[in-house]
Amino acid sequence: MQLNLDTDAVIILAVNNNKKRGDIMDILNYLKSLNIKYEIFEHIAVFTVDEAKKISTNIPGAHCKNLFLRNRKGNEHYLVILLEDKEIKLKDLSKEINSTSLSFASKERLKKYLNLEPGSVGPFGLINDTKNEVTVIIDKEILKSEKATFHPNRNTATICLLCNDLITFIEKQGYIIIYI
Repeated sequence: MQLNLDTDAVIILAVNNNKKRGDIMDILNYLKSLNIKYEIFEHIAVFTVDEAKKISTNIPGAHCKNLFLRNRKGNEHYLVILLEDKEIKLKDLSKEINSTSLSFASKERLKKYLNLEPGSVGPFGLINDTKNEVTVIIDKEILKSEKATFHPNRNTATICLLCNDLITFIEKQGYIIIYI
């Protein structure tokens, strides 16, 4: 059976919406189904903001970092999306969102909730959170930019899209975003 990626892939994604996988084709097809335009840039693997800065000089948009956090009890998980150079104190963030103390979640939790590996954390991982167990937090400063960039669940590519489209992508999956 041969699929026409312009039509069939979108239909398959809609039919299998309860079985989100989150590989790059799932993400691109989901963006297309939402009429979201994007640019994709392939590059060497990057694991840190410093490594990403070295390869991102030709990639447009606000460059972001993404933190996967948990509360002290481990019963709440957060995806925090910030501008790449923004510093955040977890103690202050926990107060701002009315949470117990926050810390970085383990790679096991990252795999369980977003089906991601360290170095590839980003909002596209939400496609794997089929129970919407992760709370999304976005720094309002990002929205001052027209476009923003994120890894498509692997750290060897970067997707650039309009900030408004990022919000659409997140909200269409049923998330209510907390803005800080």
